[in-house]
Amino acid sequence: MGDFAGSFGDKRRSVVLARLEQAMVAQSSVVVRRLGEDRAGEISAHRVLSAAAVTAAGIVECVARRTASAVAGRRIVVAQDTTEVNFPGRRRKTLGPAGRTGVTPGFFIHAGVAIDAADEAVLGLAEAAIWTRDRRAVTDRRRRGLTEKESQRRLAVANKTSERLAEARERIVVGDSESDIYALFARRPLDTHLVVRCCQNRTLKDGGRLFDVTQAWPVLGRQKVRVAPRGPGDVGRVAEVELRAGIVELCHPRHGKREGAPASVVVTFVEALEVAPAHGTTALHWRLMTTLPGTNGAAAADAVRLYRLRWRIEQSFRMLKSDGLKIEEAQTFDPHRLFNLAALAMGAAVRIIQLVDARDGSNRPAGDVASDAEIAAAAALCPTLEGKTGRQRNPHPKDSLAWLSWIVARLGGWNCYYKPPGPKTMRQGWDRFAKHPAKSVNPIARCERGAN
Repeated sequence: MGDFAGSFGDKRRSVVLARLEQAMVAQSSVVVRRLGEDRAGEISAHRVLSAAAVTAAGIVECVARRTASAVAGRRIVVAQDTTEVNFPGRRRKTLGPAGRTGVTPGFFIHAGVAIDAADEAVLGLAEAAIWTRDRRAVTDRRRRGLTEKESQRRLAVANKTSERLAEARERIVVGDSESDIYALFARRPLDTHLVVRCCQNRTLKDGGRLFDVTQAWPVLGRQKVRVAPRGPGDVGRVAEVELRAGIVELCHPRHGKREGAPASVVVTFVEALEVAPAHGTTALHWRLMTTLPGTNGAAAADAVRLYRLRWRIEQSFRMLKSDGLKIEEAQTFDPHRLFNLAALAMGAAVRIIQLVDARDGSNRPAGDVASDAEIAAAAALCPTLEGKTGRQRNPHPKDSLAWLSWIVARLGGWNCYYKPPGPKTMRQGWDRFAKHPAKSVNPIARCERGAN
């Protein structure tokens, strides 16, 4: 049952949810008909996903337990962002508007993924909220409080990070320009820091404008920044940027609701501007606000490096959608069932990212991804997959995530003499691992026997 044990009021529900998550990772699909494998499995899955006691928030809470144990004692970054799932050309009256036109039915996922700040490894899902928009007209955003806006979910990620990942040594929530919200800085948990890309040229307490203050600041140094690929065919690039940083005091927005927020907040402002960009390339220009202390070159470089880790949430969303699980192919129409399925899929997408990351080596424990029963199954299978030569043996420390990833890759048909295994190989390997006939150690079989 893994992360779902003891939840949702019935042991059998926990078993089915664990089996569904395993099947998502193995089959790279969210279609319940495929995940159930037979008619009985399909009916069982639909029954559990439809149960009132099973909620998307409850599923995320269970998945986040694994993340909480992985972050203990570490400096972590929680990268947050929103993605939308659209169903163009399909009539779904139960879903609200989405897409650029606001006509296509769909729903939204706002998620936070925990990342190790030192080695940049994905540690797990920290939070996810799933919703669809109301078809009715809404009032002007300036008349609504933060709790009535979708943007409140960004503050919710900061609060959940503080609550769920309390064992981490330091917590830093990173967001793109949509996180440039005054209330986020005013109401954040004091034990959780922020690094946010600026979107608005805000008014400062001294009467100046935020984007103008760096003109008088000296250059603190230069840093090379790895720019993440923007899509298929893009290999990314390395940009050299000049760094400037200083302390600024932001005024409360003139048209925003007060709601008990202070009249001003003090933050560190960091600017990273690319020098001599390649011909035809738009210069990298990041303006960042952070609550991290320090305005010297090292502190500014650290803020820029941490913000760069935001691409890991984008990578997780791609794995959830077209590059991996293809959440758009979900065939269920009921919002309750669909949101539960999406919550499971978000956890599975992050799990796949972790396995693929570990294929070239990782010091993280296998427990970040697998349960004790699954690790025991891997230990039993490993000797049967190894050859006689040193190169044909598992080179990684036992019970490490890299050790588990090597086993999964070998089950997927990877030859250790060739290039590293890709996501498809890892998914095929996980499928065979879950279905291995060693019933005494097979985690899926153990769960099924426990439910009967």
